[in-house]
Amino acid sequence: MRRSVSFAGSLVLLVVASVRPADGQLLGLGAKPAPPVEIPTLQAPTAGYVFPPRQTLNFTVDWRVFTAGTAVFHLEQAGGVQKVTATADSVGTTAMLFPVIDEFQSSFDTKTGCSVGFSKQLSEGRRKVSSELTFDYTTGKQTQTEKNLVKGTQKTQVASIPGCVTDSLSAIFYAASQPMVLGQPIKFPLADSMRTVTVAMKVEAKEEIKTPAGTFQTIRVQPTADEGIVKNRGAIWIWYTDDARHMPVQMRVHLSLLLGTITFRLQSFDTK
Repeated sequence: MRRSVSFAGSLVLLVVASVRPADGQLLGLGAKPAPPVEIPTLQAPTAGYVFPPRQTLNFTVDWRVFTAGTAVFHLEQAGGVQKVTATADSVGTTAMLFPVIDEFQSSFDTKTGCSVGFSKQLSEGRRKVSSELTFDYTTGKQTQTEKNLVKGTQKTQVASIPGCVTDSLSAIFYAASQPMVLGQPIKFPLADSMRTVTVAMKVEAKEEIKTPAGTFQTIRVQPTADEGIVKNRGAIWIWYTDDARHMPVQMRVHLSLLLGTITFRLQSFDTK
């Protein structure tokens, strides 16, 4: 159950694992140079789109036939910066078997969409980790400092980034600022595990969705990528309201035939 509930936290940031190279590549045997990857430019939010000054979205997290956890997203603006906080907690039997209390924070510029930073604090069973990721666009560098709170160790990594990226949590709400036209994917650069990957959100269909918070007319999108978090966490779908808000009201992750599907359903929301 650890993987499913932990992903409740990580879809909360898109939704956590990175790709392990093939053994031959690790040894330098038969490895071919990877072709250059073209990273798209992160497009600014659509003119006229208004990010919520303040909003809280409460989700239940269902795994198979029972509720395994809850997830809460809180958005609040400070000047020209949109701050996003997300929490994921296990409940019921799951909490007894494997307690999870995860919290994530990110922020991004409401005019450009560029992420300012991302951090997380994970408490999953005996595992306790905190990390801070910052972006310096003037030097083209991202810096991540991760602390293992159980072992008392710390490591810092530095990597290159393009002129503007989004992060795993901000991406959910940045995407809401883009036009959602059936058949036209939304592409953007995502900072993922100290590298930059291209995410394409396929705008697949319009559907009516019923959640505990009500019935919504929605647009279903599917984030895809050739590597990184989005690829390695199974198939992901997000349902946004088919209106000017593009508010996420449902998210679903199909992990595998063995692990099944996790569904985030909007329980309630408010703007207070």
